[in-house]
Amino acid sequence: MGFGLLTRVILGAHFCYLAYVIFGGFLAWRWPRTIWLHLAAVGWGVALVVGSLPCPLTWAENWSRRRDGLPPLTNGFVDRYIEGVLYPERYTNLVRVLVGLVVLGSWVGFAVIRRRSREREGARAAAQRTAA
Repeated sequence: MGFGLLTRVILGAHFCYLAYVIFGGFLAWRWPRTIWLHLAAVGWGVALVVGSLPCPLTWAENWSRRRDGLPPLTNGFVDRYIEGVLYPERYTNLVRVLVGLVVLGSWVGFAVIRRRSREREGARAAAQRTAA
């Protein structure tokens, strides 16, 4: 596999990770066990933003680019491919707040769905006990 293709695969993984951070909580509505993976993904994303930590996917992309004879990125993935492309850079803080609200909304929805599910299971179990 050529390093140019590998670079594109890494870019795709980066986009998928960001999409999962934003929308993965909604997947947990259908597959509840995935909430733990989503919590970890969001925690890592917050740590990257707040702690200015280096992203391993950006490191891998730079490594692949160098192997392909291209210069490494001068800034991070979000700075290069998201800010100024999907939205103007001046709206970065607004976008972060909106993303946070979407994530929190997915978690609230998850909690409501789980509570209703547990209530239904409890009602079924009580009905079975009284029927027996």
